[in-house]
Amino acid sequence: MFPTPVSEIMAVAKVEEVQEDVLSPGLVAKIRAELGKTGDVLKRALGKVIGLFDARASLVFIDRSLLTVKQTFVRLHEAAHGFLSWQRPMYQVVEDCEDALEPGVADAFDREANVFAAEVLFQLDAFATEAADRKFSVFTPVNMAKSYGASVYASIRQYVAKHHKSCAVLVLNPPVLVEGDGFTAELRRPVQSESFTEMFGAMAWPETFTPDDQIGAIVPIGRKASKPRPIVLTDRNGIEHECLAEAFNNKWNVFVLIHEVKALTSTSAVVFKG
Repeated sequence: MFPTPVSEIMAVAKVEEVQEDVLSPGLVAKIRAELGKTGDVLKRALGKVIGLFDARASLVFIDRSLLTVKQTFVRLHEAAHGFLSWQRPMYQVVEDCEDALEPGVADAFDREANVFAAEVLFQLDAFATEAADRKFSVFTPVNMAKSYGASVYASIRQYVAKHHKSCAVLVLNPPVLVEGDGFTAELRRPVQSESFTEMFGAMAWPETFTPDDQIGAIVPIGRKASKPRPIVLTDRNGIEHECLAEAFNNKWNVFVLIHEVKALTSTSAVVFKG
C-alpha cells in the first residue's frame, strides 16, 4: 500500500496523535514542571523539541512547522517509543529533537526508534528491492520518495545503506559562496553501503569541500544536479579505484552519490589522473 499507511501503523502501536498544533515551548515547559519532582521519568531533548511521546496517555505530539515528509518520520519515531515493548515503560514522557533522528545517534533508545521508523516507512525491503531494479542514479531514490511518503534525505540514505553496490553518499550542507567563484560546503553526514565499507573502510572524508577538490568540483551551483563524472578513491589496501560521482541539490542539502566502477592498475591509474 502506497504511500505507507502511517495512521494505521500508529493504531497498531496503540498511540494517538494530537492533531492540534500544540507542541509549543510552553507545553514542553509545563510537562517538564509536572514531572520535575517524580524522578527519572522524563527523557529530555537537548535541542528544540520536534516530537514528543506521552506514555501516560499514549499521545504523540508533532511540531507542525516541520516539512510534511519530515513530520511523517517523526510520527513513526514517536510511535516506536510506544510500540517497542521494552521502551514504553522506561519513561513517562519522551522528548525528541533533531539529534535524536540522526542515523548515527549514540543513544540506543533513539537508534532503535529510528530503525523502526525507517523499516516501517520503507516497508522493510520493498523500497530497496524496487530501487535495485532501476538505473543506479541519485534520481532513483529522489523519484521514489513521494510514493513512500518519505523525504528525499531519508530516501537517498535508505537507497545507499541497503544497496548491493559499493556506494556512498555524502550529505553536504548548502554551499556558502566566497569571494570570486568559490564556495565551501560542509559535510553533514556520510552514508556508506556495506560493500563500500568492506572495500574502503570507514572513509576519513574531509569536513569541508571546495571547487578545487575532486568531490567539491561536482557540487552543483546555480542548478539542481551535476552529471556523473569520474573520481579516484583509494581502498583500505592502498589500491586505487575508478568511481563515478554525481550530485543533487534540493536547497536544504547537496547529495553527492558515489559508486565504485573498477579497480585500477598502477599504469591505468597514472593515465586516469593525467
